[in-house]
Amino acid sequence: MIRIDRKEYLDFLVKSKDRQIIKVVSGVRRCGKSTLFEIYKDFLFENGVAKNQIISINFEDIDYEELTDYKKLYEYIKSKMIRDKKNYIFLDEIQHVDKFEKVVDSLFIKENTDLYITGSNAYFMSSELATLLSGRYIELKMLPLSFKEYYQAKLEYEKLEQKENRTLKTLIQYYNEYIVNSSFPYTLQLDSDLKNIHEYLRGIYNSVLLKDIVARLKISDVMRLESVVKYIFDNIGNLTSLSKIANTLTSMGRKTDAKTIEKYIRGLTDSLLVHGVSRYNIKGKEFLSTLSKYYVADLGLRQMILGNRNIDMGHILENIIYLELIRRKGNVYVGQFDKNEIDFVVINSNEIEYYQVALTVLDENTLKRELDAFKNIKDNYPKYLITLDDVMVNTDYDGIKVVNALEWLLWN
Repeated sequence: MIRIDRKEYLDFLVKSKDRQIIKVVSGVRRCGKSTLFEIYKDFLFENGVAKNQIISINFEDIDYEELTDYKKLYEYIKSKMIRDKKNYIFLDEIQHVDKFEKVVDSLFIKENTDLYITGSNAYFMSSELATLLSGRYIELKMLPLSFKEYYQAKLEYEKLEQKENRTLKTLIQYYNEYIVNSSFPYTLQLDSDLKNIHEYLRGIYNSVLLKDIVARLKISDVMRLESVVKYIFDNIGNLTSLSKIANTLTSMGRKTDAKTIEKYIRGLTDSLLVHGVSRYNIKGKEFLSTLSKYYVADLGLRQMILGNRNIDMGHILENIIYLELIRRKGNVYVGQFDKNEIDFVVINSNEIEYYQVALTVLDENTLKRELDAFKNIKDNYPKYLITLDDVMVNTDYDGIKVVNALEWLLWN
């Protein structure tokens, strides 16, 4: 088994080591949070930290079930701490502990603790908890494997297998595998066996739906929730509204309303299975509350749910670019300038960037349409057109750079 060293995430923990601040790692189930902790613990051992300085609890392990009582948890940790040394405390999937914030807050104020926690839901860092811990934590938002991580890991697996007469694959073949076989790290061990991959993904999907959404939101109509999931998965990259989803489900015989849809989508986005992207008015410099786009955390899950129907490779590429942008940049929105839509606008304190995504722009009319989306934006911020074309790339059209998607995904 190859353990994928996810350098950017590991660097985040290394740089934060021994700082008097809580390290919070959030991410959808099975995206690799626990493995990241294991890699980081190895780093600590290699840098002089003794094993008895590390206290590690995974609350999905039944061995620690009684510690989901926050008072018992606190007493257990205190009993393991070494008084005159730094204690590195790892609390994995801490959302299983009711009132865990009391434990976290109490450990934080102790001078000899370095505290790391993970959770598989956005709501475990709810507004109330974030307010309580304001200024005391930093958050690392973890995603399943990027294309670059997937590609590099696949090369390692194939090298390890040393298959005779192994056919060398092109980059686009790895890309096609990536969008079908899933970006969840464990699926790499399943050797592209779609039956086994789908069985594994089904387990993740059921856990997210039943534990993170149905149980928390007390949803009684699970089939209606699944209909919403299928709608979102089928419409990645399309502007949509709550009322449109409600009307679609009602026309299919599942009568519902926008308020119920809002509840379901909040559950899906809180579970980190789905990402909602708001619109930004570039000309008016304001955020818009109407219409959003949705993208999925893993395209293999989408493939499992929908199969091969309505495959839109353009929106699939758009989904991948979106996830990469939030890995690299953080704050990503759908842009609106007069009647033109910009696929993505990155807005950070010191930068703005614009991105259009198209499967191909070899047709002149398609190229013109994609470039025209930028034409009225007169500022000098970077503008990119990302495409899977492997000809006419690295071309500059009046400051708009055309970039090959696979090359861009492999950039550092």
